[in-house]
Amino acid sequence: MTIRTLYWENDTVVMIDQNALPHEERYLVCKNYREVITAINDMTIRGAPAIGVAAAMGIALGVLNLPAKSRGECLQDDFYRICDEFSGTRPTAVNLFWAIERIKSCFENVLRSGTSDIKNALVEEAIHICEEDIGINRQIGIYGRNLIKNSDTILTHCNAGALATAGYGTALGVIRAAREEGKELHVFVDETRPVLQGARLTAWEMKKENIPVTVITDNMAGFVMKQGKINLVIVGADRIASNGDAANKIGTYSLAVLARENNIPFYIAAPLSTIDMAIKSGEEIPIEERDEDEITNFHGVKTAPEGVAVYNPAFDVTPNRYISAIITEAGIVTTPFEEGIRKFFSK
Repeated sequence: MTIRTLYWENDTVVMIDQNALPHEERYLVCKNYREVITAINDMTIRGAPAIGVAAAMGIALGVLNLPAKSRGECLQDDFYRICDEFSGTRPTAVNLFWAIERIKSCFENVLRSGTSDIKNALVEEAIHICEEDIGINRQIGIYGRNLIKNSDTILTHCNAGALATAGYGTALGVIRAAREEGKELHVFVDETRPVLQGARLTAWEMKKENIPVTVITDNMAGFVMKQGKINLVIVGADRIASNGDAANKIGTYSLAVLARENNIPFYIAAPLSTIDMAIKSGEEIPIEERDEDEITNFHGVKTAPEGVAVYNPAFDVTPNRYISAIITEAGIVTTPFEEGIRKFFSK
């Protein structure tokens, strides 16, 4: 079945409301770009590739709704202002900045060409980025499915599925592709504190696909591995440094260490747009810190004492030494990661 994460329709950006899942499957219709920004900030839409597509569509929507008299320098000022507003939403997800640069290049190319229909050109580029992302994810799945054997049990963390992308998914895309190939699988899903993207979203996707799924709490992963119930771990990434260090949802680093201790392969699945060639190592990746209420409250219920100190980083960084392979649309890269990644970008 097809999960439509977000799409362009009748000059609006439509996206599934991930905060309502798994209880309700509803869609939010964004009629102006600030609604898209809010959706990114409050995680109505989340996942690095999906954030990138949402930003591209949001910028196109913002320019589309500018007054007809907005031309020349005025149009340029408005365009770059809107881009800057999107740049300030989620600092760790590099796909956001990659998509903004794509839209900027489109805008500048259209200006140089002298074409007057800038607004429609941006809309077409945003739609193309969305469609391109789905194709990239399917290619990741084709490469990655070769790492999965029939009857494997797979552990994943957070949500790197259709909901985290324009469609199909990265880590879950690999699982989908293996299942489409006829392999029998079972997926273990970390609940993924504090927002429970694993329990709410990944488990929902697996149920939709009729793939057997078991939800565990984050602190059960090591015990489940020691029991011999896990054959491999596959997760996504929000930013990968040029040396292969990978930032992903908080708790990923712990899984990688546990996987190494238990001799279990640990794979990252992500598009090339997630690799930041300007960053030499994971030490340089900015880590977003989110509101303390995500930890001290759950669905409006206070779960911690009033006034207690809170530290809420949304991501952690897994050093490349714990990663068995990185699966991309260009192929699979293994250690030495820096050399393999550089080859992908030199083609």
